[in-house]
Parts: sequence; structure tokens; C-alpha cells
Amino acid sequence: MNETIAPEAFPRAPISGWRRFYKRATDVVGSVVLGIVALPFVLVAAALVKISSPGPGFYSQIRVTEGGRLFTIYKVRTMRVDAEPDGVPVWPTHGDPRMTRLGKYLRLLWIDELPQLWNVLKGDMSLVGPRPERPEFVESFTRDLPKYPTRLLVRAGLTGLAQVAGRIGDTSIRDRLAWDLRYLRTWSPWMDLKILFATAAMAVLRPLRRISSRRAPVEVRDEFRGNPRRLPERDQ
Repeated sequence: MNETIAPEAFPRAPISGWRRFYKRATDVVGSVVLGIVALPFVLVAAALVKISSPGPGFYSQIRVTEGGRLFTIYKVRTMRVDAEPDGVPVWPTHGDPRMTRLGKYLRLLWIDELPQLWNVLKGDMSLVGPRPERPEFVESFTRDLPKYPTRLLVRAGLTGLAQVAGRIGDTSIRDRLAWDLRYLRTWSPWMDLKILFATAAMAVLRPLRRISSRRAPVEVRDEFRGNPRRLPERDQ
């Protein structure tokens, strides 16, 4: 992997000392507790995927986490097995035709992401942090956004500030980066807790929004909304 995606220009991690210990401790406890609760849903979802479409119920992929380290991420499969026939990474889009019928609902409920609790327990990821991207995309985004490697100062997250602010799917990478940098700059244990609760609320409200055919973004607390372009210039 190209060394430009490693945050070597940033000598001090924003979450260190007791904060880093606290965050890792809550990751371990949280991933165990949530993993026990989520396991039946994950197993049922994977079985339904395997029954309803050719291919395995789970899939794995290489992503980038803290310090530019590569790791294998695990998900419930939501796309066809031939989604990338040439082996070239393809950025997902809204209404992606490669998605299976069941996969649309699994993504809507975020059930496909639950296997990543294993990644959190292993130490590859955190419950909260910038979402992990594929190395090919990280290198591409870094060429266009010099501050993009700053995201790699912390472990990638199962959810994050950008996600609860509505920057998910096929949305602006610049906007996502702005929210990720804001998270790094203003992190606190309380912020992580608020993000986790906001994520749970969104997982419930998103399907209800879809049922009512309303395309408006899910409303969460004020600190998770707004235009990231209004953030300080250092977060752009």
C-alpha cells in the first residue's frame, strides 16, 4: 500500500493515554454484549442470503484502519457474487443494481454490518470512528483531499459521526471527511455514547421513513446535523 495513506505527518494521536484505554475497554465490553444480542439476527440473515441467491452468506474484504494498517472486514453479503467480475473496486451507488433483493433490506436495517462486531473485539475497529474504506479508495481520496489520511489516526468505526449526520452511501467524500475530522477534534466518551444511541435510532427510523415513502433525512440531535462546510476551515 502507498505510504501516503499513513498519517505520518501527524505525530500525536487525538485519542491517547487514558482516553485510548477507556475507548478500547468500552469496545471490548460493547462488542461482546452487542455480539451476543446480534448473533441470532446475523445467522438468520446469512442463512436467508445463502438460500435466496447464489453464493455464501458472508463475505470478507480488505479495508484500512488506524495507521494505514490493512485488515479483513466481515459482512453479511448484500450484493451478487459477480459484483466486481474484473476484480476492480467499484464505488457503490444509490439503487446499485448489483445489490440483491434481500440485500436492500439488510442494508436498510444495517444488519449486514453486524459481523464487524468481531472486528471490534479483535481490535481492528472501534464501535465509533471513521468508517473503514478499501485501500484503493483511500489512495484515490488522498490524492484529492490531502487531509484524508488524518482519519487514520484512530481505529475505523462500526459507526461514526459522519454516518449519524447522514453522510452515508453515495454521498460527498469531502463532507464525510469534514465530519470525521470534527469527530477527531472534539472526541469525548459522551460523544461516542450519543453516536451509538443516534445510530440505533436511525436503524429503527430509516425503515419507517422508507415505508412512508419520505426521502427526508432522519432527524437526530442538532449536533449531528447541518452543513459540514460550515465547520472550521481546519476540518475541510
